[in-house]
Amino acid sequence: MSFKVLTLNNIALVGLERLPRDRYEVASEIGHPDAVMVRSADMHKIDIPASVKAIGRAGAGVNNIPVEAMSRRGVPVFNAPGANANAVKELVIGGMLLAARNLCEAWDYVRTLEGSEEELHRAVESGKKRFVGSELPGRSLGVIGLGAIGVEVANTALALGMQVIGYDPKMTVERAWQLNSGVRQAMSLDDLFSRSQFVTVHVPLADGTRGLVNAARLALMKPGGVLLNFSRGQIADDTAVLTSLDEGRLGRYVTDFPTAANKGHPKVIALPHLGASTREAEENCAVMVAENLRDFLENGSIRHSVNFPEAVLPRIEGSTRLAIANANVPNMVGQISTALASAGLNISDLLNKSRGNVAYTLADVDGKVPEGVLEQIASIEGVLSLRVTPDPA
Repeated sequence: MSFKVLTLNNIALVGLERLPRDRYEVASEIGHPDAVMVRSADMHKIDIPASVKAIGRAGAGVNNIPVEAMSRRGVPVFNAPGANANAVKELVIGGMLLAARNLCEAWDYVRTLEGSEEELHRAVESGKKRFVGSELPGRSLGVIGLGAIGVEVANTALALGMQVIGYDPKMTVERAWQLNSGVRQAMSLDDLFSRSQFVTVHVPLADGTRGLVNAARLALMKPGGVLLNFSRGQIADDTAVLTSLDEGRLGRYVTDFPTAANKGHPKVIALPHLGASTREAEENCAVMVAENLRDFLENGSIRHSVNFPEAVLPRIEGSTRLAIANANVPNMVGQISTALASAGLNISDLLNKSRGNVAYTLADVDGKVPEGVLEQIASIEGVLSLRVTPDPA
């Protein structure tokens, strides 16, 4: 069995090479694709074919993908959390250094100097007083969001001698194991802002995080503080940030998301969305999402999906695997099991997981499943999608 994968952006070759050419046809123009690989293309504006069984985002954010619509169709959306963590971490640390040492202004100053070598030397020595900065050790950094990126930022800042405060009420056990024990816990966002000289945000954009950085919270920061936003532009209220800068409360705003209002402000360091713009990060993201798409298409396994639960079940040789997405309502597994049992089919292994309104079932059935039974299961109210995965290669 072969699969068709549509690419909507240039995907790093090292990732595409994880899809064997004898089983996968990969192209930027292809009919009836089984899956889509995307980076920044806006999928809200395109008609996603009914044949699509999965979407893989070679990156972390999925705002360019109609996730809710895909959930209703039983289509998991995969991303690559952590694959770009080091790239973003380095940029955050760089942003703190740019702000603390006034490097952008100092660079601009030197570029405008003219005259002889002697005149240049005098200007350098006399002008450097204008760019006196501060060092990072001993300064307090508040990290909002302790996922893959937030943990790396927190650990690195701690290694640089900073006092680090973290806040994430939904932190996973995996990330907790990775976090340095020297990171202190904030009891709330307000608590974090009030204790921090630097604040960096690493949360996805959602209804609950839009405008998370607002006027009230900025007012809690220590005077002259630095806000860093390498998450999403709308996480911070642009008007509130600029007002705080103008009033002298906030000292600097370092952001990866320029706007018409903030890009020319003298206290704003705005970068052109460079967070994951390294060859290494692009390759890591492509590899992760390609491997997860392949495992899903071939085995029905789900890892790193933003809308479906994690679901991994070892294959049983000689069995037929059913992968079923359905609404998370009572008695779905019972109805599926009854349909199989009525046809005299034995379930050799089964896994059922749920996430929010969506549930997902992997069922390994002894022998082949007749088409009529598959149609019966697909017709159960609440079943969103059903497919038989191919035998393991």
